[in-house]
Amino acid sequence: MVETISVAQARQADQFTTQTVGIPAMVLMERAALAATQRLFTEKFDLSRVLVFAGTGNNGGDGVAIARLLHLRGVAVTVMLTGAEAQASVETAQQLHILHHYGVPVVPATTAVAGYTTIVDAIFGIGLNRPVAGKFADWVQAINAAPAAVFAVDVPSGLNGDTGEPQGATIQAQATSTFAYAKQGFVTGQGQQYTGKLFVEEIGIYLP
Repeated sequence: MVETISVAQARQADQFTTQTVGIPAMVLMERAALAATQRLFTEKFDLSRVLVFAGTGNNGGDGVAIARLLHLRGVAVTVMLTGAEAQASVETAQQLHILHHYGVPVVPATTAVAGYTTIVDAIFGIGLNRPVAGKFADWVQAINAAPAAVFAVDVPSGLNGDTGEPQGATIQAQATSTFAYAKQGFVTGQGQQYTGKLFVEEIGIYLP
């Protein structure tokens, strides 16, 4: 049985690792992105044309870093950003700053997701605390309807990480890379239907 933790414990582990242990959040973000990028290759996703759908929180920062790492390995990749760069978290803003230097396209989020072979979901992660509705629901539904394979970063957007129940529109992933520990919602409720093949990536986070 896979070891699982709650969303609150995941946040506690992040905070302990960055503030007490002293590993900078950007280092953890890079480790997460490296692990997820490698998983895209080892699981043989079709990386002919990749779309990273990124939020402005740190889950989006993971996605932006994944886009850079894919670009550096010769993959054609585009980032769709769900909000203004000025709204981004400190780490995600830094990742976007880095990405621009590599010339990777960053465009506003739309429902025009056809033509991509793989879509990386980095919209919400564990930070979601409300049902996915409005334009976010439109984007999630467009991603789910696309013929591309979908790879979720940490938690499929819309899935409650504790209960495993969808909160409004929810990403249906073929595979999910989560970090340090599996979340309770992956093995409860409908979690397994949304996460697809689950990978727990070791990136240096731990719960004391």
